[in-house]
Amino acid sequence: MIWSFLQNQILGMKWLNFLIGSVLTGFGLDTNTRIGGSVFFFIYDVLKITILLCVLIFLISYIQSYFPPERSRKILGRFHGIWANCIGALLGTVTPFCSCSSIPLFIGFTSAGLPLGVTFSFLISSPMVDLGSLLLLMSIFGTKVAVIYVVLGLIIAVAGGTWIEHLHMERYVEEFIYQSNSVVNIESPELAFKDRLIYARDQVVSTFKKVFPYILIGVGIGAVIHNWIPEGVVEKVLGDGNPLGVILATVIGIPMYADIFGTIPIAEALLSKGALLGVVLSFMMAVTTLSLPSLIMLRKAVKPKLLGTFIAICTVGIMIVGYFFNFIQPFII
Repeated sequence: MIWSFLQNQILGMKWLNFLIGSVLTGFGLDTNTRIGGSVFFFIYDVLKITILLCVLIFLISYIQSYFPPERSRKILGRFHGIWANCIGALLGTVTPFCSCSSIPLFIGFTSAGLPLGVTFSFLISSPMVDLGSLLLLMSIFGTKVAVIYVVLGLIIAVAGGTWIEHLHMERYVEEFIYQSNSVVNIESPELAFKDRLIYARDQVVSTFKKVFPYILIGVGIGAVIHNWIPEGVVEKVLGDGNPLGVILATVIGIPMYADIFGTIPIAEALLSKGALLGVVLSFMMAVTTLSLPSLIMLRKAVKPKLLGTFIAICTVGIMIVGYFFNFIQPFII
């Protein structure tokens, strides 16, 4: 009973759905029409995602305040082998929300002399499976989907980093990264409780300013899909009838730039129209992990062969996850 309340009313915000529906109906708008449904979808999803965004960023930023780059580097330096990759992937879950924000940390860790495979495990995990992803996915798709998504994302991060380590690709990192020697071995000052709250608040404001336009775009696209595109079209392209749906969704997602807050409404609308779960999640993972701007930034730090290996590992991993979710969808939804 308590978990159901948490799932439906706290994360799913059913109360907000009812409230907005009642207000719009009170103003004489029929939410069962295409226009009315689009307005309802847009207002509800923008408000829901904005509330979740602010709360999640505040909580996760507070946790992040305990893991400044120098402390994270020292934690990673204590482990070796696959355990180091696992810790790198786990640290990625409490770092920034998009791949572009993760790359400066990746560069810092690499220049500090940490194993390349470990830093790539961090780089893959950070945008793909942060704590915000877990809670947002729980709010839309339920606990089972969210937990399996995060576990599989961590497996991709660990496996990808381990493979890059096995290939010994250190020579494909640009020379200036190793020459920068950017490590400063100074203990980070211990923040007081008030300082952590101020840091978390500032992160909310900063991230909200960057993310909100993508929320509006994502929700707008979701509203169009939800209310204007026939269900049969979505089912034909991204449903059971197209075995290449996962590949198509991954390829479409890679050039886009957004984070999970912008892709959630699109994914929600596609799923409601008959798209397979694995297809939807592949699209989300591709957008958040392999966005074109982040790849351009990464190219400044690594040479084409290493960049291509990173893209190939992530792409294959995302597709495997997509087909896996398509297979298990009847058992978890």
